[in-house]
Amino acid sequence: MRAWFGMAVAAALLATSPLQAQSLRIGLQEDPDALDPMQGTTFVGRIVFAALCDKLVDLDARLNYVPQLATAWEWGEEGRTLTLRLRPGVVFHDGEPLDAEAVKFNLDRYRTTSGSRRLAELRPVQAVEVVDPMTVRLRMAQPFAPLLGVLSDRAGMMLSPKAVQAAGARVADAPVCSGPFRFTRRVAQDRIVLDRFDRYWNAQDIHIQQVTYLPIPAANVRLANLRAGALEMMERVAPTDLKEARAQRSLRVVESVALGYYTLSINVANGPRARGPLGNPKVREALEAAIDRRALNQVVFDGEFVPSNQAQAPGSTFYNAERPVPARDLAKARRLLAEAGMPRPAFTLLAVNTPVEQQVGEVIQAMAAEAGFEIRVQTLEAGALTAATDRGEYDAALVLWSGRADPDANVSIWLQSDGFINWGRYNNPEFDRALAQARSVTDTAARQGFYRQASAIYLDDRPHLFLYHFKLFWGMTDRLTGFQPHPDGLIRLQGVRLAGR
Repeated sequence: MRAWFGMAVAAALLATSPLQAQSLRIGLQEDPDALDPMQGTTFVGRIVFAALCDKLVDLDARLNYVPQLATAWEWGEEGRTLTLRLRPGVVFHDGEPLDAEAVKFNLDRYRTTSGSRRLAELRPVQAVEVVDPMTVRLRMAQPFAPLLGVLSDRAGMMLSPKAVQAAGARVADAPVCSGPFRFTRRVAQDRIVLDRFDRYWNAQDIHIQQVTYLPIPAANVRLANLRAGALEMMERVAPTDLKEARAQRSLRVVESVALGYYTLSINVANGPRARGPLGNPKVREALEAAIDRRALNQVVFDGEFVPSNQAQAPGSTFYNAERPVPARDLAKARRLLAEAGMPRPAFTLLAVNTPVEQQVGEVIQAMAAEAGFEIRVQTLEAGALTAATDRGEYDAALVLWSGRADPDANVSIWLQSDGFINWGRYNNPEFDRALAQARSVTDTAARQGFYRQASAIYLDDRPHLFLYHFKLFWGMTDRLTGFQPHPDGLIRLQGVRLAGR
């Protein structure tokens, strides 16, 4: 049904939308969730936000922090304050000025609103102070090294205070930000349309007049749409489609090593479902022993991805080399299940309803079956999966994290006791202490030691089974130029041009 829908989208676009040189259509793997930075959680939502909502700080292609809405910043009081100088002359899409009061409004909204997904990220911030009309200062009780990384993501996105107050609970229906494109309309499960904002502070670098994001879950259908001319760009070309995409002369494939990974989130303490077999640590250990990460990568991804067992990629600065990817051990898996008194444990594995994620689930299902597991793979829309896991209505779920430059954000969100997507309600005070120590220092070697401690704890407890880090592959028409890939996977449209036929 979804494959037919994707092809129908392509046919409709070709029939009703004549190609315009500066109108760009981008195929997304799924429909984003709420377009409110306070509530958003999905990777594809961040792709849309990259065009819609500027941040205080951005990342360059080498993961250095660079100015965006803030032009300069300075740590003070031995790391307990961060002072940011704002870019002059910036306005929101409704014409309101972006000043220190607006920044304070947004940061206070994110860090104090009940139900905000940014609460944990900004919890170390005790106060946001207006120093002068173009300067803000964030004050903390103790040093918080990941703060710049936090401000380079949703917590650093600024919305018009006037528009937020007028919208009330419906901010996501028509977000008013300060990015290069303004919100025009959204049709759920069909498209999001943004138009160029002429008063953007860096308007001279924006050459696209309109961008339309189209959710098409199947990678091969996205590629078919791209080849047919119904898209000018797509994210996440499947590794198994790379040969076909590279063979077409009218297309280009751009790639980058990614920060992101896929992991199995396990419900260890969230409601009645946590009392299932995976609530037993030995069963979780048996499940890991039954999985061959290298074979999974070869079978599903033609060996293009990186088998991994940690939130940091193998070989990267904060990877714990003392705990490498374990080999498959079926005998160990069967022995552990016998010791747990559950030789045939059964559970449901949730996955987003894309062909690739379903295949990953089915490969895990087949591998685990050889050890005695009975796994049912259930596919859901991304939003439905997020809602179910958040309520604790799951046993295990295959999920994506798009990755962040600072290591804290790659693990604390899932596993810290108050992490904003700690769906399984994992709670280990020793782990929380190791993370707190890692945040309190800026020296890389010291942080490495604390993250090694933290990784050893979660690798023993197994509230998540990290599976693989991926590479990013974007497909695009050869008429598109100026795109610069970033390891965070976001599509930045600054400098991008689209030539006519």
